[in-house]
Amino acid sequence: MDFNLAEKLAIVKAVDEVILVDGRVKQEEVEFLSQLMTILKFDRALVEEARAITAKECMMILKGMSSKKKQALAVLLNEMANADGEFSKDEYRLIFNILLEAGIDMDSLDN
Repeated sequence: MDFNLAEKLAIVKAVDEVILVDGRVKQEEVEFLSQLMTILKFDRALVEEARAITAKECMMILKGMSSKKKQALAVLLNEMANADGEFSKDEYRLIFNILLEAGIDMDSLDN
């Protein structure tokens, strides 16, 4: 799936927030982010740019994505939360809020 630059920024921002929400950055999370860099074709500079955008900017971009891209986002966030083998309550809450704010129909994620 091809994401434009703005979408990549917003996705990376959301993924980075999931990494940071529990206050610990584990090696497995870093490795998943590295894999994501290859898959989505972005570099470390984009991670820094993503950290500079506001949550509001991020959510506006995510809301504008197609439903297929939103479903891909849901999968990526879930995989990041599970990368270290621990899906914390903070990660769950954050992902739920991101998906809700982005306008993702939670019922459609099961399909």
